[in-house]
Amino acid sequence: MFKKVLIIAFSLISISFFARSEEGMWTFFNLPLQQIEEKYNFKPTKEWLDKVRLSSVRFMDGGSGSFVSPDGLVMTNHHVGVGQITKLSTEGKDYVTNGFYAKTYAEELKCKDLEVNVLVNMIDVTERVKNASKDLQTAKEINEARSKEIDKIETEYFQKTGLRSDVVNFYNGGEYWLYQYKKYTDVRLVFAPERNAAYFGGDYDNFTYPRWNLDVTFFRVYENDKPLKTDNYFKWSKNGAAVDELVFMSGHPGRTSRLKTYAQIKFARDYSIPHRLEWIQTTLDALANYARGGEEQARRALIYQFGYENSKKAAIGQLNGLKNPELMVLKENEEKDFRGRILQNSELAKQYMKYFDQIEELINLYQTKYYKREYRNFGSRLFGIALGMVRYAKESTKPNDERLPGYNDAALPGIKFRLLSPAPIYKDVDKALTWASVKYSLSKLDVTDEFWRMLFEGSDPRQVVNKLIDETKLDDIEYRKSLFEGGIEALKKSDDPMIKLALKVDDYLRNDEKEYRDNYESKLKEAEEKIAEARFLVYGKTKYPDANFTLRLTYGTVKGYPMNGTIAPPFTTLYGMFDRAVSFGNKGDFQLPKRFWDRLSRLDLSTPVNFVSTCDIIGGNSGSPTINKNAEIVGIVFDGNIESLPGDYIYDITANRAVSVHSNFILYALRNLYDASKLADELGGKK
Repeated sequence: MFKKVLIIAFSLISISFFARSEEGMWTFFNLPLQQIEEKYNFKPTKEWLDKVRLSSVRFMDGGSGSFVSPDGLVMTNHHVGVGQITKLSTEGKDYVTNGFYAKTYAEELKCKDLEVNVLVNMIDVTERVKNASKDLQTAKEINEARSKEIDKIETEYFQKTGLRSDVVNFYNGGEYWLYQYKKYTDVRLVFAPERNAAYFGGDYDNFTYPRWNLDVTFFRVYENDKPLKTDNYFKWSKNGAAVDELVFMSGHPGRTSRLKTYAQIKFARDYSIPHRLEWIQTTLDALANYARGGEEQARRALIYQFGYENSKKAAIGQLNGLKNPELMVLKENEEKDFRGRILQNSELAKQYMKYFDQIEELINLYQTKYYKREYRNFGSRLFGIALGMVRYAKESTKPNDERLPGYNDAALPGIKFRLLSPAPIYKDVDKALTWASVKYSLSKLDVTDEFWRMLFEGSDPRQVVNKLIDETKLDDIEYRKSLFEGGIEALKKSDDPMIKLALKVDDYLRNDEKEYRDNYESKLKEAEEKIAEARFLVYGKTKYPDANFTLRLTYGTVKGYPMNGTIAPPFTTLYGMFDRAVSFGNKGDFQLPKRFWDRLSRLDLSTPVNFVSTCDIIGGNSGSPTINKNAEIVGIVFDGNIESLPGDYIYDITANRAVSVHSNFILYALRNLYDASKLADELGGKK
């Protein structure tokens, strides 16, 4: 029967559905090679693709990067690396504000808790995962069986190879693939420009274009305490990007919702995004108040403020896009086309149409019942560590197939690495962020909610928060290690208030999470997977899967676009950078570092700084190498324009642009502004 349906369904495929040229965050196992060749007379070979994949790096802090020398040198954005730069900074050494450059290997600074991954293997395990639940009926049973099988696969391959082994699903559960990564945790800072050079224009210019940013940072991967030797790295282009040139970006887009149903998109517009914005603003207000405490408080708050301001602007852009009637009509018509094709065949209609209704019912259920989970967030990093230690201690002693999801043998090393990070934890920052989270949650649920009653036991919430954070010793890494190594017995004997709280609420949270998985998440997965199955039958694999922080390849051309009644240029130059600084009095976010002014007379102001391309990207792509068809670096992507923000839901080639730092500017700045010719020589292949 399935084969009969398949034959009928494929007769419905329309050539017009094939992905619009240059749209798509494509997996390396399903690339539109013919489409690229037909338009650009270039077809990536297997060798080319392998080289690109193995030269690309995932930053587990959230971002992308690439190897750019045979000696383990890795390039990413400053804003991807700034978390680690902040952790390496101290009250007397602010590398975020003042920059950093290590002229020798000995001067390179080891990051506190940075993990980078290289994708070395991809295995299709769809049949194995789905066969684990083939005789089961309920969504709960199917979800549990597949979760256990995924744990088995990850553990089996981890034990066999020692590689990080993650089973990831694509097309909302239509396919499951095992992605294996070579993991590196000895990563050292080599170079970072001053904040005002990396983020010139600050939040005002964030998600806009034209731009003038040196948003780049270099790290080096070490293995066995020596710089990594690798044959897989991107060489530097001699000329950089050119107008109308074909370019590629290989990176790790975080999340998109382009395959979600129209009902899910409306839910995002009317509920989830507005609530997220409200929470972000509450947090930003708390951080602003904390930062007013002094110079050191401002330094500690800066990394959080940058992240939340970035999230706020992105969410506003997404919301504005979804409030655009034209965009919503496009999404509605897209689904009407899909449903119409299903309805053309009675067997397909009987099998799949009900799942659209199931998703709408689940959305209503979430709004009436499960929304409370969003407002049961204590928000403390120290509490998160305490709960993580309790769960690690409990789960690691159980048989693999009896553990919570995400605690199999393959996952445990990564959890331990994060829990025992030596990065500094500032209690005053944690207190400010925790209280912001608690205050916001209580404004929605108040203290009568059973979770908050359990935490506060009738006491004043603010006093409870302060006491917990003041009295815990989990910010002391040696104390934390001793508790961790002592296992569950040491934790039960501990008088640390955060550990005691974690032990107290763990069972409640486990039950809450299980109830959510069994009665909501599993049913949503079922419906999404069935709709994905129908999409395969109707359209084949002519669409790319939604982003999920796995390696993707996107392509496009260097091209300007219509903007504000005029046109945006494909490139910006140093002329524009200095003009913008002068136009704003060289103050605040538009103040260039002193070195720029000191060397102004010696600079070639026609040097290209940033450029835009039609490459399809989203958050997580930051730091992706921008390469030409020779797999040479022509830039590094660091942002999208304001028109790209609805890209979570739809791509519009008219004005959707990725913004990159030009490769020529990076080399030029290293040599002429930062006296880092040795680093520039390494990028250029000189010794």
